[in-house]
Amino acid sequence: MTSILETFDWVVLAMYFLALIGVAVWVVIQKNKNTEDYFLAGRNVGWFVIGASIFASNIGSEHVVGLAGTGAESGMPMAHYELHAWIVLLLGWVFLPFYMRSGVFTMPEFLEKRFDSRSRWFLSVFSLLGYVITKVSVTIYAGGIVVSELIGIPFWYGALGIVLFTGIYTIIGGMKAVIYTETLQTIILIFGSVIITYLGLQEVGGWSSLRETVGPDHFNMWRPISDPDFPWTGMLFGGTIVGIWYWCTDQYIVQRTLAANNIKIGRRGAIFAAYLKILPIFIFLIPGVIAFALHKQGVIQLERSDEAFPLLVKTLLPVGVKGLVAGGLMAALMSSLASVFNSCSTIFTMDIYKIISPKSTERKLLNVGKIATAIMVIMGIIWIPIMDLIGGGVLYQYLQSVQSYIAPPVAAIFLLGIISKRVTSSAAIVTLFSGLLVATLRICSEIFKDSLSGIMYQFATINFSHMAIFMFLFSISICIVTSILTTPNSEISLQGLTFSTITDEQRKSAKNSFTNWDVFFSVLLIAIVIIILTYFTG
Repeated sequence: MTSILETFDWVVLAMYFLALIGVAVWVVIQKNKNTEDYFLAGRNVGWFVIGASIFASNIGSEHVVGLAGTGAESGMPMAHYELHAWIVLLLGWVFLPFYMRSGVFTMPEFLEKRFDSRSRWFLSVFSLLGYVITKVSVTIYAGGIVVSELIGIPFWYGALGIVLFTGIYTIIGGMKAVIYTETLQTIILIFGSVIITYLGLQEVGGWSSLRETVGPDHFNMWRPISDPDFPWTGMLFGGTIVGIWYWCTDQYIVQRTLAANNIKIGRRGAIFAAYLKILPIFIFLIPGVIAFALHKQGVIQLERSDEAFPLLVKTLLPVGVKGLVAGGLMAALMSSLASVFNSCSTIFTMDIYKIISPKSTERKLLNVGKIATAIMVIMGIIWIPIMDLIGGGVLYQYLQSVQSYIAPPVAAIFLLGIISKRVTSSAAIVTLFSGLLVATLRICSEIFKDSLSGIMYQFATINFSHMAIFMFLFSISICIVTSILTTPNSEISLQGLTFSTITDEQRKSAKNSFTNWDVFFSVLLIAIVIIILTYFTG
C-alpha cells in the first residue's frame, strides 16, 4: 500500500497537525473549572466558532466520501439533505430560546423539564446506544479507510491513530478543545474542497460543459414519487422530519449552540451554520458529479462511486495542496469523532451519573466526564474489527435509513411539546416507546423481507424516506390521542417551556434577542435555498 502524498504534502500535513495541537494546548492551559466549562465551554463562545463547530460536527469523512459518491452515481437528489440549512434556522429561531431559557445541559434534561424523568431516561439511554452503534462506528470505519488510503498505512493503524489522537484532546480539553479545534478544521476543510471543485470544473471544461456531459437527469433533484431511491416526496417531507430531529433536537448538534452566552449569540451561530450547510452541495456533491463527467470523458477510471473524491484528490491536485486536502479529510473525521465523544460524555455524566449520584461535587463530575469519554474511545477501538468485518459501504446506507426510523417519534414530541401545553408526560413516553417498537419492527422486517409477503412485505420494502413520513404521522396521532386521555402537566411547571406559557418578561427578552440584520440574513438564506431548489430541475 503506497501513499498518494509526496514530500511537500507531508510538510503541509505536519504543519496542520502542529496547528491543531497548538489550539488544543492553548485550550488545555486555560483549564476547566466546572461542568459548565467542560461540557459547554463556559457558555462563553462566539457565534463564528459556534457556526463553524456545528458545520464541522455534521461533516464527517464518511459524509465527504459518501456525498461525492452519491453525486457520481445518482446526481443531485441528495442535495435536498444539504438544503436543510433552513432547518438549522429553525434551531436558532424556534427551539434554541426554549433550551436557553430552561438552562439545560442536554436534550434529555429538557425533556424532563417539559415532561418528566421517564422521557429523560429514555432519550439518555437511546442516544448513547445510538451514538455508539451509528456515529462512532461509521466515523471510525470510514476514517480508517480514508487515512489508510491517503497515507498508505494499514486500515487498523489509521483508525487506531485517529481515535487515540482525537480522544486525548477531547478528554483533556472537553467541549472547549472540541469547539475551537473544529473552527480550524472547518476552515481547512472548506478551503481544500473549494480547490477541488474549482480545478475539477476547469478540467471538465466549465459549468455548461459539465451539464452537457452528465445529462439533465444527473442535475435533477426532483425524482418521481415512484423512484426507488430518491422519491421527491420522501426527500422533501421525510427528509425534513429527519432534519428536525438531527438539527433541532440531537445533543450532537444542539450542544454547540448551548455554549453561547445568550440566545442572540447562539442564534447567530445557527444562522452562520445554516449558510455553511449549503456549501457541501458545491464542495462535495458537485465534485462527485464532476468525477462522473471526467469518467465519461475518459480522463479518469471510476470503478466504484465512493472512489470519486479520493480519485479527484489524486488526479487533480498539485503537490502541497494534496497535503492540505488530506488534512481537511482528517479534520472532517476528527471533528465528528470529537463531537460524538463529547456529547456522549455529557449525556452520561449529566443525565445518568448525576441522577444516580446527585450529591457529587463539580470535581467528581468533571472526572466522571473524562472517564466517560475515555470509555467511548475504548468502545470505538473495540468496534474497529467488528466494522472491518461488516464493511462500510452497505452499513453506511443502512444507517442512513435507520435515522429515518428513529427520528420521527423524537421530532414529534419535541415539536408538539413546545407548540402545545396540552401534550402530557404520559403522551411523551408512550409516543417514544411506540416509535421504538415500530422502528424495531421495520428494521427486523427489512432484514427478513425475502421471507415475507403481502402487507408485511410492503411494510418492509417501502422507501425509507416515505417510512419516515408515515412514522411521523403515527407518532403525532399517538401523542395527541394519549394527551387527550391523560392529565396535563401544571401550567406553573411549564412556564417558559411552551409557546403559550411564555411570560411577558420572556416575550420582551425574546424581542430584544435579535436585530434586523438577523432577520435579513435568515430571509436571504431561505431565498437562496428556494433558488437552488428551482435551479436543479434537470
